[in-house]
Amino acid sequence: MSSRTMRRKFFAELLRGLGIVWPILSILLVLIVVLGVIVGIREGWSVHDSIYFAFVTALTIGYGDFAPTTFLTRVLAIFAGGCGVLMTALVAAVAVRALTNIHEGQSE
Repeated sequence: MSSRTMRRKFFAELLRGLGIVWPILSILLVLIVVLGVIVGIREGWSVHDSIYFAFVTALTIGYGDFAPTTFLTRVLAIFAGGCGVLMTALVAAVAVRALTNIHEGQSE
């Protein structure tokens, strides 16, 4: 099987898998945004800055240009980070499953 065919099959499997877990991914994405906006409101940030903070935190990048200062907002930021880890793990699991399906299809 050519590499082009393998890539096509991989992306087809990846999209199929993401379609299956999309409800869970959607919930995680909404949770990240909501938590970020709540933190932003409590900290006095703009909505844009709040969403930016949420995804920087959720993807565990943590630039540090925005940091929560109160106990409640720090706890909410931890939950946003946990949602981001779950989201990343879910996407990675779907990608691994897609690769496994490609490999199993190759050996048949």
